[in-house]
Amino acid sequence: MAAPQSAQSVANPQNDNSINIVVRSQIVGLWGMEIPNNKKCVEYYNFKSNNQVIIKSAAEWSTGIYEYQPSPENSKIGALALQVKYDNNQKDCLGHQQDQAGEVSQYFVQWRNVNTIQFCTSEKQDKCVVTLHRVLP
Repeated sequence: MAAPQSAQSVANPQNDNSINIVVRSQIVGLWGMEIPNNKKCVEYYNFKSNNQVIIKSAAEWSTGIYEYQPSPENSKIGALALQVKYDNNQKDCLGHQQDQAGEVSQYFVQWRNVNTIQFCTSEKQDKCVVTLHRVLP
């Protein structure tokens, strides 16, 4: 077992003036979906930069992974695949209780503006099932 170092022998950290630029997907951040029939409840989607997602809806919370593929052209619609790995099987904002662990969902992502996105079931953007508003970057 090595003897503990004295305070005098600990090296001082050097000032590092380098700048690290991290590029992250524009979907990364905390998003909220207002529930039309329950204005007191918001369903939250927290897309992490490591492709993990946490979803919170009333007493229900889920974790999973996602893959977002933005369109190379801003005028086109992007794609999102989402897999729920864990669900605590509690009631969500709509009062539904369903264990969604293992479920895989695929959506087309329509950007209305930098703070509003929609998840659509078709590329034609005529069947959008979820509207999310950015809460935190």
